[in-house]
Amino acid sequence: MDLLEGLRIALGSLIANPLRSFLTLLGVIIGVAAIISVVAVINGLNLYVQEKIIFLGPGTFEVSRFGIITNHKQFLEAIRRNRDLRLADAEAIRERSPLAEKVAVKVYGMGDVRYRGQSVRSTTLKGITHEILQIEQYELDSGRVIVEDDCDRAAAVAFLGADIAEELFGSIDPVGKEIKIQGRSFEVVGVGARRGSVFGQSRDNYVLLPISTYQKIYGSRATISIVVRVADPRDLEVAMDEARAVLRARHHRRYDEPDDFGFVSAEALNNLWKDMSRMIFQVALFVVGISLVVGGIVIMNIMLVSVIERTREIGLRKATGARHRDIRRQFLLESVVLAASGGLIGVAIAYLLTLAIRAFSPLPAAFPWWAPALALAISSAVGIFFGLYPAAKAARLNPIEALRSEA
Repeated sequence: MDLLEGLRIALGSLIANPLRSFLTLLGVIIGVAAIISVVAVINGLNLYVQEKIIFLGPGTFEVSRFGIITNHKQFLEAIRRNRDLRLADAEAIRERSPLAEKVAVKVYGMGDVRYRGQSVRSTTLKGITHEILQIEQYELDSGRVIVEDDCDRAAAVAFLGADIAEELFGSIDPVGKEIKIQGRSFEVVGVGARRGSVFGQSRDNYVLLPISTYQKIYGSRATISIVVRVADPRDLEVAMDEARAVLRARHHRRYDEPDDFGFVSAEALNNLWKDMSRMIFQVALFVVGISLVVGGIVIMNIMLVSVIERTREIGLRKATGARHRDIRRQFLLESVVLAASGGLIGVAIAYLLTLAIRAFSPLPAAFPWWAPALALAISSAVGIFFGLYPAAKAARLNPIEALRSEA
């Protein structure tokens, strides 16, 4: 019996009992659909992180009080040990780091923004130096950006995010209008282009102020973040070492003491995300693996039942010249076809789930087009592994006893 004949018999057996076949495949279908859906979400998140979350480009790093914190213990240690960063720290890096092409500063706060009868509560306020707009992704929609002269004069000017401009002004051009922040008047000089949202959280809900103006309102006690860009991205690590040496000297850290500040770079964020996504995938793989094992056990049980039901057929084939390996290959092929069919159904369900996740949740999802091959490989492996015992049992049947069977 050739391969095509074996496939024809296997598909015929599958179609002959559709309900039993579907119930048999349920575990494999759920397992394959789940693992591909998880892969689709992680794949989408990878693209999302690259596009929207990792805002630091190549050759750019940020120095802050905390850096990247991955657990509660690190946070408590940083609270106890790390010092607030000041404008003088940024100035020291600018003066003493030869590789630092641009050094910018930003500080965060919250406040209410008003225009006549309209108001937006709990808006993100950022005090910045003008270099920030040359380093980070703030594209201009109208007006102008905050410039060096604004920072030097502590000018009462503001640069609005698209959401703030829309909520306060609607279709009116905000440039030149006067808004109030914490009861103080500011002239709107520009509006940023829309940047979209991250996991349902808007990236356009901000107001940028000159850092000197911000500190006049809120004081200079809040810690700052220092953003540094180097001319050649290959010099990034050396530039970070220069900044580390400058800050450690300013903070009087001994050689055996850890840094009392932290670094953030695109590479560090990428590595953090890769570790997180790897852990998510491993946990998901373990959970899905249980479903596939259960599905494989069900397939094995059904194949054993099939061996019993077809005992006379097996005896007849052996009596007419079928060899042990022919019988074993036939039942193994049926097991693989059964499992692979479940895998393909799982792929179809995973594709629909990916569309639903993208449409009805803030989670990004990108269906991986290599998923059908992965599904076929996984489900076929399940079919082979759990079909070996039933196939071997069918091949070992004595043809004379099989022909006498009443099954």
